[in-house]
Amino acid sequence: MSQDLAAETAARIEQLKKERDAVVLAHYYVPAEVQAVADYVGDSFALAKLAVDLPQKVLVIAGVEFMGESMKLLNPAKTVLMPEPAAGCPMAHMVREQTIADARATYGDDVAVVCYVNSTAHAKSLSDVCVTSSNAVPVVRALPQHHILFIPDQNLGRYVAEQVPQKHIILNDGCCPFHNAIAAGEVASLKETHPAAKVLAHPECTREVLELADCIGSTAEIIAYAAESAADEFIVVTMEGVAAELARRCGAGKRFWFVHDSSCPEMDKITLERVRACLEDMSGAVELPDEATCTRAAAALARMLEVSGR
Repeated sequence: MSQDLAAETAARIEQLKKERDAVVLAHYYVPAEVQAVADYVGDSFALAKLAVDLPQKVLVIAGVEFMGESMKLLNPAKTVLMPEPAAGCPMAHMVREQTIADARATYGDDVAVVCYVNSTAHAKSLSDVCVTSSNAVPVVRALPQHHILFIPDQNLGRYVAEQVPQKHIILNDGCCPFHNAIAAGEVASLKETHPAAKVLAHPECTREVLELADCIGSTAEIIAYAAESAADEFIVVTMEGVAAELARRCGAGKRFWFVHDSSCPEMDKITLERVRACLEDMSGAVELPDEATCTRAAAALARMLEVSGR
């Protein structure tokens, strides 16, 4: 898209937001031009908290499918629009109901099913509490149960287990294929090339990658670390979409390197034109499953906000 057309599209989006009483919430991983027209940019935890208290009647979620579902679960009376309904999260579907049933049968009341928000509404409905990468450790630590089935991401679950050794963490066979594909060897190679750089890694990465990190944290925590650090060089081990916010927060004095091909192809599907189109015709409205599933899933999300001290 040319600069002139992008500016024209952005101006139309601003006009439509006023006409529709709409607000645009964008994840850090979507393209920079989409982040630029958003009213709020954040990770899934920050956006989930924001959505509950926003006054607008229409929420436009520039993110993947599970984010739209979560926003609708927390705001059932509002219209929630997805600019690209086909943008999904492979990990969200990596949960088997039988895995949950087996854990409950084995451990009874002393097991809590902890569900990463990168999951379907159905998976959330089978869980006791939801978490994000920002709050997984304190939420798990605060739960009374000793046994924790962590779904769907085994990498984040393994990281939580290392931070909360007093709990028995049961891992699920699931992962973010994009973070999981980041090779420790490539991170090590970047460290050799940039020996003064701090390594900032998302806990959805493998253990081998995390062992190389100076900072392990959510996307928001990675950004905050870079902004506050005295260092001026960073190797960023997460999706490259975060580069726009890093540049905005850190300015020109700091430099960032990403591993090869570390973009999220699902987030990349969300474009300025799709944001404009969904506001033009109110398309991409999020629809939820049956009422019982929604009630249980919303309760798991609400408990996340309660336990994490929203």
